Amino acid sequence: MTPLETKIRKRINASGPLPVSEFMNMALCDPELGYYKTRNPIGGEGDFITSPEISQVFGEIIGLWCAVMWQASGSATDVKLVELGPGRGTLMSDMLRAIHATAPDFASAIDVHLVETSPVLRGLQEEALKEHKVTWHENVESIPGGKILVVANEFFDALPIDQFVKTEDGWQERCVSLSPNDDTLTFATMPMRHPNDADFPSEIVAAPVNSVFEENVVGKEITGSLAGRIAQDGIAALILDYGHNQHGLGDTLQAMKSHQFHNPLAEIGEIDLTAHVDFAALDAASTEQGCIVHGPIFQGDFLSSLGIEQRAEILSANASVKQANLLTDGCRRLIASDGMGTLFKAMALTPKDSVIPAGFEKRHNGVCE
Repeated sequence: MTPLETKIRKRINASGPLPVSEFMNMALCDPELGYYKTRNPIGGEGDFITSPEISQVFGEIIGLWCAVMWQASGSATDVKLVELGPGRGTLMSDMLRAIHATAPDFASAIDVHLVETSPVLRGLQEEALKEHKVTWHENVESIPGGKILVVANEFFDALPIDQFVKTEDGWQERCVSLSPNDDTLTFATMPMRHPNDADFPSEIVAAPVNSVFEENVVGKEITGSLAGRIAQDGIAALILDYGHNQHGLGDTLQAMKSHQFHNPLAEIGEIDLTAHVDFAALDAASTEQGCIVHGPIFQGDFLSSLGIEQRAEILSANASVKQANLLTDGCRRLIASDGMGTLFKAMALTPKDSVIPAGFEKRHNGVCE
């Protein structure tokens, strides 16, 4: 039993079952024992790998997308370039390298801000970005006002979700409790804490018994906050994550350890917990604040339309055989139609008077084809 499981058990014994969102928050973000507070989870020796770690071309393409978006939006002289959940700093490092090499005017206009709560990852980011001026934040609210360009890659999937289960007596909230039989941690249901606040889309209200609906309240609040700023001040946000385009049913809570799926109730504090992103909910939160939503579209389509394959070929021409193979294999993995290319989606938020962002011209304001 991990120290964090002991802490969670004490909490349950003292206050009753934990809603899934509170369980996830403790498991991932407990100040002393939380998963993200105590380790570097990314990479071959960690528990999962992200797109920037697969290929440098990913970050370069995203950096160039930001430069194009900045230019199309009027080339403002003071822009906050913001990344949410920047991991080891790899994505921002690759973005800035491409920006400085190809768009020096944009490089001079940006002020880099990172939203990060993990002291371990912040240390890695400081090392990766030591040649750049960077400001760190615990939350999006502390980012200074003005125009912002936001990148969020695999950020929303790590936010805590609430889960609701349709029972014979109606919708109830899913929670983590202690089994009365053997005192092990188990999932159970309890009456909804705030029945009038749950946002059940019309499509799922009449769901059959045993259906599971997930709601990411924190994700919607963050998206709404950023969308409100973009609608008022400009410029855009780019969200890349895995999830579904429309509201749906199903239990997507999953745990990873050493790149393998794991029991989410075992080795708590030493495993990663995520859930699929409901892009329709992010869309609604954004449009409510006055933004135009572009996508979601498949990540493979987005990256291909921006020339990721051509960029990989250019880099490969001047690389060793081993490096060229890594570039080619990484590119293929990111856009694979039977893998990351379709599992991951891209969505952009812009003000109402903005141009359609690069990569979204043929599929803007719609779902994946």
